[in-house]
Amino acid sequence: MKQTREIKNFIYSQYFTDGLRISFGVLLPPLLLSQLGHLETGIAVSMGAITTSIPDNPGPVVHKRNGMLFCMLFMVIVSLLTGLINDYPLLIVAEVFFLCFFFSMFNIFGNRASAIGTAVLVIMIINIDQNFTIKTIFEYTGFLLAGGIWYMGLSLAVSQFRPYRIAQHAIAECIEQVAEYVKLKALFYDGKADFDDTYKKLIDQQIIVHQQQDNVREIIFKNKMFLKDPTNTARVLTLVFIDIIDLFEQTMATHYDYTAIRNTYSSSGILKDFNKIIFNLARELENMSFDINANERPRPVQDFKQQLEELKIRIDQVENNLVLKKILINVRNMVSRIENMYSYFSKKGLENVGISNEKDLGRFVQTQTIDLKLFIENLSFKSSTFRHALRVAIVAIIGYGVSKLLPLGHHSYWILLTIVVILKPGFSLTKTRNYERLIGTIIGGIAGALIVHYVKDTTIRFFFLMIFMIGAYSFQRLNYVVSVLFMTPYILLMFSFIGLGNLSLVQERIMDTFIGSFIAFIASYLLFPSWEYPQLRKHMRKLLIANYEYLTKVAEGLMGKELDLTEYKLIRKELYVSSANLASAYQRMLSEPKSKQIKVREASKFMVLNHMLSSYIATLISALRNDGTRQANQAHIKLIRRALYQLCEGISQLQGDDEPFLETELLAVDTQLPSTEDNKDSRLITDQLGFINKTAGDILKTTQRFTED
Repeated sequence: MKQTREIKNFIYSQYFTDGLRISFGVLLPPLLLSQLGHLETGIAVSMGAITTSIPDNPGPVVHKRNGMLFCMLFMVIVSLLTGLINDYPLLIVAEVFFLCFFFSMFNIFGNRASAIGTAVLVIMIINIDQNFTIKTIFEYTGFLLAGGIWYMGLSLAVSQFRPYRIAQHAIAECIEQVAEYVKLKALFYDGKADFDDTYKKLIDQQIIVHQQQDNVREIIFKNKMFLKDPTNTARVLTLVFIDIIDLFEQTMATHYDYTAIRNTYSSSGILKDFNKIIFNLARELENMSFDINANERPRPVQDFKQQLEELKIRIDQVENNLVLKKILINVRNMVSRIENMYSYFSKKGLENVGISNEKDLGRFVQTQTIDLKLFIENLSFKSSTFRHALRVAIVAIIGYGVSKLLPLGHHSYWILLTIVVILKPGFSLTKTRNYERLIGTIIGGIAGALIVHYVKDTTIRFFFLMIFMIGAYSFQRLNYVVSVLFMTPYILLMFSFIGLGNLSLVQERIMDTFIGSFIAFIASYLLFPSWEYPQLRKHMRKLLIANYEYLTKVAEGLMGKELDLTEYKLIRKELYVSSANLASAYQRMLSEPKSKQIKVREASKFMVLNHMLSSYIATLISALRNDGTRQANQAHIKLIRRALYQLCEGISQLQGDDEPFLETELLAVDTQLPSTEDNKDSRLITDQLGFINKTAGDILKTTQRFTED
């Protein structure tokens, strides 16, 4: 049942939709033109469509359109340039070096610009060594442009026909990843689960959740259909996304001293009840995700009212149950949030529900502009992008030289293509992409060879070609190994239709991939390598600053200051971004050689402690938002001042070439506040601040050990 639902979920997903769209756009021109006896022309048009599809990533329609337009512009220029100088080897070498450097620098402008650079380099590589006359190169480039225009028109038409599907897919995937995070949180109430392993998985999952949230922000908060006079559909999707972010924070707020909770309450059996209801919340989110992805109206499948009542009865039977009641409140809030999300899909649920204005929503999206000044500023060895671009340019020359010196067949440009595609800014990313491409090429090559050798019927071959093509384009953003596995037999079958499909082509493909991968791997280790350890300090410092700002919101709330919801959410977003960036850098470091994995234990502990700290802070902020009353006493302020001081000391320890940190003016103890308050809420706040203070102290100690020589 679960596998069937996963298959359906994939079929409804944006990945499969993209695969169908790209496959149709690429396959139709050669099919039609071959009927007229112009197969080569159809292949050229198809090549233009493939190139234009590379930067066609999910996002606002205007960004997709601009990306494809710039891609076509550069494609035409590079195609003409390469075709005109093909007879001059020295000029080709100069072109390879300069263009590989120039377009690799596009990484500084974001993923879409980076995709444009890769697409244009693919055209350059394919055109190298082709025999063109002045007439034929202009004709060929015209066919490329026609293919680009055709694909762009197709993509924009699909976007206009179903304008909200991209957002639906992205939000559904975001909800699904939050559900996975909730499942991991449920493990804290499982007596058999290992805390350290669960924390590690939580941090890894937090990276994925952050990436998904960023994708949705890009699609919604930069799209005028969602901001100016939105339709009911646009309002529903926006409200659901806002609530899923708040629900994610609510999940973080269900964080306490789980060791003490397990020791105190495990014998009562109440923890199993918490584990069950939190896991059921995750299943409910998965149900909602599936319905949104399938473009169906989501309907709840569980009765949480009864589950909550039964849980409350069980809690009332446990002694010293104050902490359990606070956790129950958080669970109730999560249930309420899910019910709100379901209610948006009815007209009644949309009544009297407002959305922040366009200006506020726009502040949550980082704008990446194409700025020549930024390009020039990065022309320095201090810039990792510059070192990467220079590495790509040098290695591309080496790959081109190898392809000319060794008798590797008629498609030795595959060496250069492999280098450009898999060589990434960091060693670990290059290493991962290397393995994925090799595995996919070998398995896909064997599968393709078997089909070419044994399947002689052209209709069946064409059927396989379509399956492999759709698979390759469907998985290109989802799973690179699977994408390459489908791509290799797809290419082999495509060559078989023009009389080039044989076992020697398979051998050539695999050999060229091995050579290109080997060159790229060695270069990433020896040539201007970019290791993650030097970057960890910057990421750690940014995360500490984010937690510092987060804690100041608690201080302001306890002192009675009204919480600015937009400012609070911006600080929360920055915290999630900083946490995800650090965890990503740490994961990449673990893929590097052992000699480059420095202070691994300290970095891991730092991440876990900061996750705990942000969770403790989220718990307090949640209480303040729900209560809203001034509950502070002198002991609370002293604890906050101490925690802020320790975080500030940690930030100072990590000071490098970054901008100096301006600490918040520390709160003075208000003598008019009571020294202590003997009530349950006050004691619980004191306990939570005690956890925050202790965790901040542990972070400072860990930071000191990390910065020791």
